Amino acid sequence: MEALEILYRDEHVIAVTKPAGLLVHRSGIDRHETRFALQLVRDQIGQRVYPVHRLDKPTSGVLLFALHKEAAARLTAAFTGREVSKRYWAVVRGYTEAELRIDYPLREELDAASDALARQGKSAQAAITECRTLATAELPHPVGRYATCRCSLIEITPLTGRKHQIRRHMKHVFHPIVGDTTHGDGKVNRVFRDHLNCPRLLLAATCLSFPHPSTGEKLTIASPVREGFRALIVRLGWEATLVEERV
Repeated sequence: MEALEILYRDEHVIAVTKPAGLLVHRSGIDRHETRFALQLVRDQIGQRVYPVHRLDKPTSGVLLFALHKEAAARLTAAFTGREVSKRYWAVVRGYTEAELRIDYPLREELDAASDALARQGKSAQAAITECRTLATAELPHPVGRYATCRCSLIEITPLTGRKHQIRRHMKHVFHPIVGDTTHGDGKVNRVFRDHLNCPRLLLAATCLSFPHPSTGEKLTIASPVREGFRALIVRLGWEATLVEERV
């Protein structure tokens, strides 16, 4: 069984780097899957772990688990009470503004399999996302009526935690995340897949800050972008941005 990179561990919590394509836990959405981060971490450290937040299957980066029920309850309350700060990196279509704040309410997005019992027809909930542009590039490949393919590397800080918030907000401002097959741009996705050998969703959770469930002190855990995402950054000439992977 493969081992996940451990970013931090004590007797209360463990944080690992989740690779793209790995589910956090069993889900009715992907009934055929047999590998889950929860199972891998449990088997790796030889004890039960408790999920306290989630990353979408195609998203990579910092994933936190509690190691006992009390820690799980406190961390869940911290996430619900917006005491947790999250930061992501993403590659998106087009040239983004230097700084951008997206304040756009989102209706709850339900999955037929996993949310069958959820109340339908809820009103839209407040959702806020802040973005900062790190780098831009123009690729010599046509996209639709455009002669080239423009893209941006951005840092994203969601101030609320709605389902698929980042992906939906970036679509709302016409800068969908590259590789997003649900909310993205198929033509741009094809450019990255065919010319850059990059079929994955280019979204990674790079930093997570939260009150420690035992001491209450702020704990910050960072995970720089890895593997294919990092290779793409280098290929696009964005190496200088890697020094910005700060805590």
